[in-house]
Amino acid sequence: AIVAPPSAPIWAVRPTTQSRTGKLAMYSYDEFDRDYVKNRVAIFRDQVARRVSGALTEDEFKPLRLQNGIYLQLHAYMLRVAIPYGTLNSAQMRQLAMIAEKWDKGYGHFTTRQNIQYNWPKLIDLPDILDALADVEMHAIQTSGNCIRNVTADHFAGAAADEVEDPRPAAELLRQWSTDHPEFAFLPRKFKIAVTGSPNDRAVIKAHDIGLRVLRNDAGEVGYQVIVGGGLGRTPVVGETIREFLPKEHLLAYCEAILRVYNLHGRRDNKYKARIKILVMEEGLESFRNQVEAEFASLLEVHNGPSLIPDPAVVKRIEDAFAPPRFEDLPESDAAYEARLAEDEEFARWCATNLTAHRQPGYAIASISLKPVGAAPGDASADQMRVVADLAERYSFDELRVSHEQNLILPHVAKRDLPAVYDALSEAELATANIGLIGDIIACPGLDYCALATARSIPIAQDIAQHFSDPDYSRLIGDMKIKISGCINSCGHHHVGHIGILGLDRAGRENYQITIGGDHTESLKMGQRLGRGFDAEEVVPAIEQLVQTYFSLRESEAETFLQVVERAGTQPFKDALYPAKEPADAG
Repeated sequence: AIVAPPSAPIWAVRPTTQSRTGKLAMYSYDEFDRDYVKNRVAIFRDQVARRVSGALTEDEFKPLRLQNGIYLQLHAYMLRVAIPYGTLNSAQMRQLAMIAEKWDKGYGHFTTRQNIQYNWPKLIDLPDILDALADVEMHAIQTSGNCIRNVTADHFAGAAADEVEDPRPAAELLRQWSTDHPEFAFLPRKFKIAVTGSPNDRAVIKAHDIGLRVLRNDAGEVGYQVIVGGGLGRTPVVGETIREFLPKEHLLAYCEAILRVYNLHGRRDNKYKARIKILVMEEGLESFRNQVEAEFASLLEVHNGPSLIPDPAVVKRIEDAFAPPRFEDLPESDAAYEARLAEDEEFARWCATNLTAHRQPGYAIASISLKPVGAAPGDASADQMRVVADLAERYSFDELRVSHEQNLILPHVAKRDLPAVYDALSEAELATANIGLIGDIIACPGLDYCALATARSIPIAQDIAQHFSDPDYSRLIGDMKIKISGCINSCGHHHVGHIGILGLDRAGRENYQITIGGDHTESLKMGQRLGRGFDAEEVVPAIEQLVQTYFSLRESEAETFLQVVERAGTQPFKDALYPAKEPADAG
């Protein structure tokens, strides 16, 4: 349940199990959940009415709207809707499309937190929007404020061939535990948790306040590697392992211990030093670990386990809700699919970039790029959302995902159905074959929308995508992650981009710093700044110069940009960007 009544444990839920149709049945609201969310909306409706009438000032209204996922941006209010662990069904996606069409400007923006944002809602309409979300078991609770935010996970969860175990049951348990947790509603700063079930990290767990990786120990038992103190922003930090192996039944107790130590000792006098990463750095990992372990032991001793160790039967009900679909027994390949590959170059190009190996023979994971040339990264129109919903319902067991890279995923597509899926995506202008390539850019909304931004991000992303729009050229460049942030807060994850771009204000001009060598995977590291920043019109030539330098340095076409930077260092790229007489560290 979202939050349990006083008479029941917080995880006393009744998730549905797999339906007879073979569709994946996710966690469903019970009567308490429905009443709880509807009551929240009714309370907020009254608060909005008081704000509109002038009975509440904006300062008085601010903490109330933040509790409902509503920000005040440059030009309008913005609503951020929670998509727990990035999983949606077709009915929910259609409702998101309806909301975009009825109450916004016909589109939504999918974010690096696997959520969706609406940038233009009217204040008076927000309660109606929240009511519409509640109708499909969605809400915007804890998508803002100094609380535990939407729990994110690997967007290939439950489908990836390299997965140890589906991480979403753990993410759901954490979601239920953290929602409206009375002790953690007003933390020193926002708090983010990510979970991955694979050794190949697709959830950026080392850049989170708590990162969890599902793994097996030498005895074959499944548990978690626990990472703490990661984060980006003005002080980028790679998270450190606080527990090499945590038994599954202790997940909530250990997370509670971490949050208690942070809540007690985290800085509240300076918001720039309030994240848990600062506390871990100031205390030192060993000291912080000792405090957490002591609190963890106390929790288990004082409570004797029941309040923080859920009943195994309840955990099983949650896990059953994430049972795999009823896959057909298909051959590894399909004749019609192979024939289309051989005869259709565009289809073959899309398959080469946008498909990922599935754990079930005869199936594939299909990524849908929201980065067509000329578009704002992460945006999807209402019509496009409906197309994706239809495809999920017909070809992917009524399930789709949002990735932290601002794309959508159909996680379970039979290979025989891929031609039909591709044709429908092509008609909707959603078949861009650029996943993992230079045009697959992460970008925050930047100064076009955000009140915190110091420079625009979207036009820079559009210019880069346009310059590298030739599909043969982008494939020649190969694996390339460009990430763009419009301010130091790093919502575009620029620190961990193979090429990172940070927009700043320099005496009234938008200026962009460039870093290279970042990595967002299990080998997470921060990129290195090359030198002075570039004006907006200089960014694309600078990126082109970096690409040409990479071509000149690589020892084979198989050697990626990141591998070249790791082997050759940053100096050759500095020399290429800055003439010999111009100091590379100027500005």
